[in-house]
Amino acid sequence: MRYADDCNIYVRSARAGRRVKERVGRFVTERLRLKVNEQKSAVGQPWERKFLGFSFTAARREPKRRIAPEALARFKERVRELTRRTRGISLAEMIRELARYLNGWLGYFRFCQTPSVLRLLEGWIGRRLRCTVWKQWKRGRRRYAELRRLGVGKDLAAQTAGSLHGPWRISRSPALSYALPNGLLQTLGLPSLDIGRTA
Repeated sequence: MRYADDCNIYVRSARAGRRVKERVGRFVTERLRLKVNEQKSAVGQPWERKFLGFSFTAARREPKRRIAPEALARFKERVRELTRRTRGISLAEMIRELARYLNGWLGYFRFCQTPSVLRLLEGWIGRRLRCTVWKQWKRGRRRYAELRRLGVGKDLAAQTAGSLHGPWRISRSPALSYALPNGLLQTLGLPSLDIGRTA
């Protein structure tokens, strides 16, 4: 063994954690002659620590495996890069690039036990894509025509196309949600993050 990359040890109390940390640290350095990274080593509650991108919920009776907050932040930052409205690529190309990333990410994190978090992320990604489409349609006349083409009624299409609200707020509007629901985006190749449906 050249090095130990990462490990978590779970015990019943903070006092036991400090004792075990000291003993294991001594074993690793003295017997195995490896270096312990003291900056990354700590005693803490399971939901405060992370392990390979996962953490635990703070439920006392039955903690659940969740995606660590740091991993969620990295995910959102990458999705923001891929769905940036100023990239100048088509929706189809954006979804293709996004699908490659999402499939790999979901292949790893689908083992989380908090599917509600994944559903929220799926809704958020849908809004990001609707923002992009709204920006690409550019002007009121085209926006009205596209909404009508996608089945939105005349009055609602006119009201939405003439709105002064920004793309993020419009992305949640009844008109755009009806015209470009997540189900339609998935027919274009966007993977579903709902592990109940993808299992």
